[in-house]
Amino acid sequence: MEISQRIKEYRLEKRYTQKELADLLNVKSSTVSGWELGRNIPSIEMIKKLADIFNVPFDDMAGVTDSSHNSNDELTRNQKLVAYSIDPDISDEERNDIIEMVKIAMKNRRRV
Repeated sequence: MEISQRIKEYRLEKRYTQKELADLLNVKSSTVSGWELGRNIPSIEMIKKLADIFNVPFDDMAGVTDSSHNSNDELTRNQKLVAYSIDPDISDEERNDIIEMVKIAMKNRRRV
């Protein structure tokens, strides 16, 4: 399950509206909407706050401990988190470039 789905699932379990969750996080409701739609990825700090609000381990919130997905999905999620944590203000194109660099580095590491 992608982080976007986790945010929505946990939010609905707690019976929060997007606005209520946004208020708890001091962000706009459009930010929460963007996360849930997969348009944006929350920063590592926001993932920590989400985990605290939903009372779940960080690894569960971030999807690290989700064994229901194959390694390619997990790798992509982790690559996105790494790229986003470098600078949350980078463009989608720059983030995709970083993800591609991470993929290349990981591929080269496996060859050694």
